[in-house]
Amino acid sequence: MIRALSLAAALALLPVSTAVAHEDKTSAEVQLEAAAAVFEKKMAEFGERAEAIQDDDALDETTKGLRVAALWSEYQPHVAAFTTMATRQAGEIASQALAEIDIDAVVTEALAGVEPMVKGLATNGAWAQADPDQMVTYGLMADYAVGQSLDAVEEIEAALTAPPAPPAPPAKPAKT
Repeated sequence: MIRALSLAAALALLPVSTAVAHEDKTSAEVQLEAAAAVFEKKMAEFGERAEAIQDDDALDETTKGLRVAALWSEYQPHVAAFTTMATRQAGEIASQALAEIDIDAVVTEALAGVEPMVKGLATNGAWAQADPDQMVTYGLMADYAVGQSLDAVEEIEAALTAPPAPPAPPAKPAKT
């Protein structure tokens, strides 16, 4: 149960950590890693205590469930604090990663792939004519291509600025 919670927290932060993977860590990344280590220890402690309750044969299932729930309420503030801190740090990390993206390089690379097609169209007799109807078509095609490029940049920005989802609380222990 606790490993699932820790895994959920790690998976929530994975897109941000992979998006900003580089050698020099920012202060936000260092703080996030330190908080994650503390959180992992707290959740391991909770897991050990919950397992001890579950393993106590002197208790009936209802009492075990109530004690685990009470124990969870003791650890819930740690989960909330970590989630809040992780969300804040992930936002900062994403912001820094977004600042490092060279939009000009992305556009240059995209245009490099289009340039051979443009040259081919310019030399083709049918495309090279200045027919007003064809000019409208060219304009629509250019608008579409620019729109697609802008959509791609917005998707990248949204992916890097979206805070990770908070981890779900553990499920109730199964009755055996």
